[in-house]
Amino acid sequence: MATTRRATATWSGDLLSGRGTVTAATTGIFRDQPTTWASRTEEPAGVTSPEELLAAAHASCFSMACSNNLAKAGTPVQRLEVEVSITGDKREAGWTVLSSAIVVRGVVPGATQESFAAAANDAKDGCPISRALTGNVEMTVEATLTN
Repeated sequence: MATTRRATATWSGDLLSGRGTVTAATTGIFRDQPTTWASRTEEPAGVTSPEELLAAAHASCFSMACSNNLAKAGTPVQRLEVEVSITGDKREAGWTVLSSAIVVRGVVPGATQESFAAAANDAKDGCPISRALTGNVEMTVEATLTN
């Protein structure tokens, strides 16, 4: 069964001095969060950016996929802590998302460092957000079992 999730955005003004908002339209869990060009390319100053939202989406998606991989291996997760860092920079074609670096720490009774790292690597390659980024964005994963 296909699912659709929606977000909306507004923008007023030119790129450099304009301002916009982003809203989670499907759930309303966040509304009218401010965004600016400066929040993307300089210090965020309390304003979100598409790159931060992409990092949040990737962290959430990865944590679910990694948990599923570990459960299927017979080692259910007690806790995963996932941080994703999205890096963007200006290239010849313009501003570009270059990489997504995933760091995961987990408490997974019965797992070994090797089985944990394998599950994390499979999640890096297999979660839906990773698959959307594949071929366009370099992805790395650093996995540490903290039992």
